Order: sequence, then structure tokens, then C-alpha cells
Amino acid sequence: MRPFFAFLALLFFMLVLPARAQFSLTEEEGKHLEITYKNRPVARYVYEPIDESSPERREETYKPFCHIHRPDKPETFLSKGPGGKFTHHRGIFYGFSKIRYTDRDGKVWNNIDTWHCRKAHQLHRRFTAKEAAEKSAHFTSVIDWVGDDGQVFATEKRTMRFSQPAKDLVVDFTSKLTPTVPSLRLDGDPQHAGFHFRAHNDVYEVSQNATYYIRPGSGVGQPGIAINWSAKADNEQTRNLPWKGMCILLDGKFFTVAYLDHPDNPKPARASERQYGRFGTYFATDLIPEEPLTVRYRLVFRQGEMTVEEITKLSEDFTK
Repeated sequence: MRPFFAFLALLFFMLVLPARAQFSLTEEEGKHLEITYKNRPVARYVYEPIDESSPERREETYKPFCHIHRPDKPETFLSKGPGGKFTHHRGIFYGFSKIRYTDRDGKVWNNIDTWHCRKAHQLHRRFTAKEAAEKSAHFTSVIDWVGDDGQVFATEKRTMRFSQPAKDLVVDFTSKLTPTVPSLRLDGDPQHAGFHFRAHNDVYEVSQNATYYIRPGSGVGQPGIAINWSAKADNEQTRNLPWKGMCILLDGKFFTVAYLDHPDNPKPARASERQYGRFGTYFATDLIPEEPLTVRYRLVFRQGEMTVEEITKLSEDFTK
């Protein structure tokens, strides 16, 4: 009878006790939040507040972003941080280069730039949620968008959720942006606005000619060739794409990032690609405090290459 009772005890513990968390969060307060899966770092949300003590420190701290760790070398990043070619490109990031708003005194501010952040900047204020469980981890960061005059013109609640089904890292990005001014317009251009991912600077330095894109309709593109939206190239290859894949080469290994755009996001969504490993989309829209902007995106990271069929399925799962 003892084996039977031992089996019952084991079954009891399996059913009653909570599952062991596979994800965990570790914070270096005031600097970054590390997301770990099975004791291996997978992402790092960098939110150090802006430091105006020197131009160098300001550049390092003028907006929050999210790094992605390499699955084969977790101590290094798949994504780019400050510095390198185009320092304002940083991992997973979101901003606009041509913002216009009317403040509460009736003054109109033009060309406010939370992409390059030459004067304006984004400032993490606090976390309203941080949770790690067996199958996922997430946080919500409250971010003030600060104009050239140092005043807040919008507040963002940015939620990022991380999961790891099978061999992929899935990152869900949701942003709710609420103006604190009477009217606000977000605008820019494909290369300098919207929601983007930038790969490690070594792609620019070493292997950009190996970068290729996977697109709906036309499929796998030629290495080293990028297709971008413009007024003259406004077509099904550059506008309102449900998804896109970017495959990069680092240390002789391919890594693929699938970019999934939710159909409820503002349209038209205009596509941007660069051989050095940055891609995304941007849109233009008008906001008022009573009607904040919510956007949703999903990025899927894999060591190795993806097919058109695989990314199409990922997109269908996301939009369901």
C-alpha cells in the first residue's frame, strides 16, 4: 500500500501546490529591470532617469528602451544600446520625431522630437505592475513625454509581456499614450518615428550585407536589400503590412525577428527597413486627453531562420 499512498501524496502536491515560476524579475533600482527565464536573462528594460550632468550622460539616459539578450550568449545582447551608429536606436523603442501640440496657454509647439531626443525626452516615473509567473512575466512603466521647455505634454503607460513558448521569445508591447495638453499630433517619417527594433551594432559594423527581410506577398528578400515606404513607393509592400521578418547575422549565426502589427493600430502604417538591422512602422495621428492612443505590437525572436508560413501563423495567432 505504501507506493499507492506515495503516489497519492505526489498527486496532491502536483495539484494543490502552485507551479514553480519559470520567469523572474530582478531590478537594479533606478537603472534597469532584468527579465529572466529558467535562470537565463532574456530581456532588460532600461529606464535610468535622464542625467543632465554632461552631454554624454544625457545621451545615455534620454529615453527608456528594452534590450534583448542573445539566446546563445545570454551575457550579451541581440539588440543595440546607446552609442554606435545612430545612438538614438535602442533595442525595442517607441517615439516620434515631428510632434506638434498646443499647450494650456495656447502656445503651439512644433517638431518636438522624442525619437532623437535632442531637447525633448522620455522619463520613466514608476512601475505600476511587475509580475513573474510560470509562463510569462510583465511590467507596466509610467513614462512622461517631456517637451523642449521641460514640461510634460503626454503620459504613457507602457506594458511589456514576455513569454517563451518552445524556442521563441515572444514580447508583447502595449502602449497607452494620454495627452496632458489640449491637442497633440504624432508624426514623423518611416525612418524616424513609430515602434521599432534595432539589432546589435555589430550588424552595421560587420554583417549588414547578409541582412534579409521576409515580407507578405513577395516572401524572402535578397540579402542587403531594403524596401521603404515613400510617397513614390506607397504600395502593398510598404503600407499596412500585418507582419514582417528580419533575419540578421551575428558571429556566423542567423537570428530572426518577426514584427507583428495589430490591425487596430492607426493606419496607414508605413514600413521602414535598414540593412544594418533596424525595422518598424510609423503612423500619424491626432490625440486629445479624452481619447488616448493605445497601440499593440508583438515581436518574436528566434535563433535561426523563419519561413513565410511560420510568420504568417504567428501573425494570425496575434490578431486572434
